[in-house]
Amino acid sequence: MTALDARSRLSRLQAERLNAVEAGLGSNAVYMTDLHDDIAAARATYVGLGLTEIATLRAELGGAQHG
Repeated sequence: MTALDARSRLSRLQAERLNAVEAGLGSNAVYMTDLHDDIAAARATYVGLGLTEIATLRAELGGAQHG
């Protein structure tokens, strides 16, 4: 999975949350909590993959960092 894939998943989950609220599911605590947890996990994955891709690119361009 790439950072772009993770960002797409995060965007889909955020859209799902908006759709759920518009459809009247905002008061369904179990569903919304589940969705909130999925969004938090997707955000953490996106950030982690993004940082890894940046570090990899930096290492490829400038060599490994020592120190």
